[in-house]
Amino acid sequence: MGSLESKAPLHSQRSSSVRSSSVSSSSSNAHGNWRQRYRSRFARSVLFKRIDYMQLICAVGVFFFFIFLFQLFFLPGTVTDEERKSDRIRDFFRRYGDWGTRDTAFLNELDFGEDVKFEPSKILDKIREDGEDMNGSVSSRKGIRFGYKKPKLALVFADLWVDPHQILMVTVASALREIGYEIEVFSLEDGPVHRVWTQLGLPLSVITADENMKFSIDWLNYHGILVNSLKAVDFLSSLMQEPFRSVPLIWTIHEQTLAVRLRQYVSSGQTELVENWRKLFHRATVIVFPNYILAVAYSACDPGNYLVIPGSPAEAWKAYNLMDPFKNTMLPNINYVPDVIKVAVVGSQLLYKGLWLDHALVLKGLYPVLESFGLSSSRFKIFILAGESTSNYSRAVEAIARNLKYPNGTVNHVAVDEEDALLSTADVVIYGSFNDEHSFPDILLKAMFLGKPVVGPDIPMIAKYVRDNVNGFLFPKEDIAALTEIMVQLLYDAKLSPIGRNAASTAKRTARNLMVSESVEGYASLLENILMPPSEVAVSHSAKEIPTELKSEWKWRHFRAITDARSPNESGRIHESLDKVEKQFTRSHKDNSLDLITMNDPFSYEIWEGQKCEDIATMSKRREDEELKDRTIQHRGTWDDVYRNARRVDRTLHERDEGELLRTGQPLTIYEPYFGEGTWPFLHSTSLYRGIGLSTKGRRPEADDIDGPARLPLLNDAYYRDVLEEYGAFFAIANRIDRIHKNAWIGFQSWRATARMKSLSQISERSVLDAIEARKHGDALYFWARLDKDSRYLPGQDFWSFCDSINAGNCHLAFSEALEKMYGVKHNATSLPHMPSDEGTWSIMHCWVLPTRSFLEFVMFSRMFVDALDAQFYDSHYGTGHCYLSLSKDKHCYSRLLELLVNVWAYNSARRMVYVDPYTGLMQEQHKLNSRRGKMWVKWFQFATLKSMDEDLAEEFDSEHPSRRWLWPSTGEIFWQGTYVKEKNTRNKEKERKKQKSRDKIQRMRRRSRQKPLGVYVKPREEEESNTTDLLQARDL
Repeated sequence: MGSLESKAPLHSQRSSSVRSSSVSSSSSNAHGNWRQRYRSRFARSVLFKRIDYMQLICAVGVFFFFIFLFQLFFLPGTVTDEERKSDRIRDFFRRYGDWGTRDTAFLNELDFGEDVKFEPSKILDKIREDGEDMNGSVSSRKGIRFGYKKPKLALVFADLWVDPHQILMVTVASALREIGYEIEVFSLEDGPVHRVWTQLGLPLSVITADENMKFSIDWLNYHGILVNSLKAVDFLSSLMQEPFRSVPLIWTIHEQTLAVRLRQYVSSGQTELVENWRKLFHRATVIVFPNYILAVAYSACDPGNYLVIPGSPAEAWKAYNLMDPFKNTMLPNINYVPDVIKVAVVGSQLLYKGLWLDHALVLKGLYPVLESFGLSSSRFKIFILAGESTSNYSRAVEAIARNLKYPNGTVNHVAVDEEDALLSTADVVIYGSFNDEHSFPDILLKAMFLGKPVVGPDIPMIAKYVRDNVNGFLFPKEDIAALTEIMVQLLYDAKLSPIGRNAASTAKRTARNLMVSESVEGYASLLENILMPPSEVAVSHSAKEIPTELKSEWKWRHFRAITDARSPNESGRIHESLDKVEKQFTRSHKDNSLDLITMNDPFSYEIWEGQKCEDIATMSKRREDEELKDRTIQHRGTWDDVYRNARRVDRTLHERDEGELLRTGQPLTIYEPYFGEGTWPFLHSTSLYRGIGLSTKGRRPEADDIDGPARLPLLNDAYYRDVLEEYGAFFAIANRIDRIHKNAWIGFQSWRATARMKSLSQISERSVLDAIEARKHGDALYFWARLDKDSRYLPGQDFWSFCDSINAGNCHLAFSEALEKMYGVKHNATSLPHMPSDEGTWSIMHCWVLPTRSFLEFVMFSRMFVDALDAQFYDSHYGTGHCYLSLSKDKHCYSRLLELLVNVWAYNSARRMVYVDPYTGLMQEQHKLNSRRGKMWVKWFQFATLKSMDEDLAEEFDSEHPSRRWLWPSTGEIFWQGTYVKEKNTRNKEKERKKQKSRDKIQRMRRRSRQKPLGVYVKPREEEESNTTDLLQARDL
């Protein structure tokens, strides 16, 4: 320590000289100080030998070495891709030909496609993770799956003509039904395949759409929907509307038609159309492609839900059509000559930069085969299938052939659009692409079905289905000489050898049913992962449990009798469907342009200022016109004209349509709550019914529907709109009900009842109205959707067991806790009201009629009950989506429990319950009052008790203004005795304020100073004498 201190001054002196020179050359003193500190540490380390000089030299060398590697592999510029490609070309031709004598410089400019590395979608992994999260409970309460119903699927087609989609889905549907699925088939158009589906025993419906592409189908009845082909795209427009957006949807696409359009839209800058298609694709839960080529082709609008399920009869179907002599079309430059051996070299449909090199290696391996033909180009032809007809790949093929010393005309380039004709005429098909494939190449499958011997590299996906020397031939991709040996065996004595014919025959049988098990199990596994059925629905068996006979072959035998019943103008029908959807895009964009501007466009203050100035100028001009109008004499017309104008003004102030006028004179109005445009086909338009929209958007145009959120702002919250469902409409109607409902009776009917053909017929409507007018049953609940006819009902269930089955076994718990919070009832086995099922049935689906006074009483009870449920579920359900009344994430949570609540209230409040047959109108009383005596909780459900509880809550809110989250005040009106007193005091204060204001005005008028008169008027004497004379004369008379 002492030696370092003694040498410090010397070190400071040396460093100061260095610092002075650095300051003179630097731009700032601060930077010079930093250098001084840095150089001081460095000098101290070097001068006092804290590091070894050899270590320093090695470290510097390693540092520059890593910089060199970084520039070599990561930075563009030092060794360019073009130079590397030139090196590969130069290396190849130096090995296999004369580089200097061949004109191959243009190969450096060729672009054979990008190096595409396809990453398979992880969508299934995401779905599995979500499923694990859903199975994990956020609380200690576990759900129970009762599983007495089968999961229900809908298969959707555009038509029923024979095509690969029908063959695929018939095979898949047969397997799915075997493992526990219930399936229904829908089609927009009938056709020959109708008989096939009927033979399978599956119900089929031919449906039509309205002008807005909406279908009269309740898609919520199905746990999953499978849409097939681009031709069925019309269905997606309907499924994009609420309330069907949450139904799991699988869309299978096998066509490239839309992919071609998307490329054109991208190149022409029509991004709006591409974005619209992306939104449509995003609606699907999963979009399934049969191969990765199609998935890449549709990458322009990939929303992240693409999945490849390999296996389809499409290629075998195409090959079957090629074998038809009336449909087979040959290449114009390839004529069938018996003595000529034609070899087709095919490859990956994804072009990549090394494709030409793979083809060159194949040609190098085929050259010895040409020598066995005596170097005669007339007996041996090679056709390389790659690229478009307008590409420059043919020049590359010619250059490679010349460098490998092939005779002119031996090697030819064929465009991909002539694939079918080439495969039909080829004798041997060689797969000349050495890149790993994600699925078995379709072109090899088609060649095998056509009975062509196939030769390919031993990459994993080809070796999985091609067995060497059995149904094809394999060679190591590193050993081109092995390809030569295989071709010599196949083309023995300039003909196709028996080994090749046997392999081709076996390949044809193999290709007929290739990858059936992968396809069937793929769809079964996908459904197993994406479907989240409710607790009353069973889980299907695993995909591995599908019987072998159902996944070993396509169902060709069902189509033998109708093979020729093919769709006329298939391509034209696809384009027609796509054009229809794109027109719908344009119409929707025009209709919603205002909403799009409001939602998406940034606020422009310049536009706002311009509009403001324009409005001010318009108001000024109108004011001037009115002033001028008042100054001129106007002809008012006759009294009839004045009366007519007054009536017209009255109509503009309050327009009343015919339905409103008719409802005014009838005793009953039935409200139909709905959410979204998908429900419009199920709503009535007669005067007896009136719709109530649960959202401001999606309301019917030109209809006298009630805006629910305008009457109850709570419905603007999407969480409560989904949880409450129809109860949101109940609360909205009851909120200041006298403003919209002036009838003695009120009713509700779910749109789903209409979809299930359980709504009131005209006969039933007349029956209900007659019973109301005659007061046949007094204060009664009339209902027409009964529990024991519901599809969720299991024979033998009572009320509470049914409630448990549709609420994951926790209905008892949720109901008892809600009643405990409302009334303070201790939670035990007897804390639920008695609801016997041996005395009648119960109401479901919110289809009932009540006196308006009783309805308000029911809403009073419901508001408190819903508030108690919200206190139970909100914290866990709002944050995570988990609810112990469901086995998966469920945005509706306790809505199924609320569906049965009206029965508990009506039974225990001693109201008569009458079932009305929706078809015949016959009435039958359920749970007669005499049989209920001693079983009802009358004291808990009577009006006095509910009114007292309601006033207590209102007083608490009005007096204490609690800051906690509380749902009850947001569900309706808040009234108690103090409210009336406060309103009276407010009115008195307002009256007193007006009186005081009037008194103050009078006082100001009295106190103000008055101006004295400027002079006195003196009447002239002559005028005074004349007035006196007139008075005397008048007196004499």
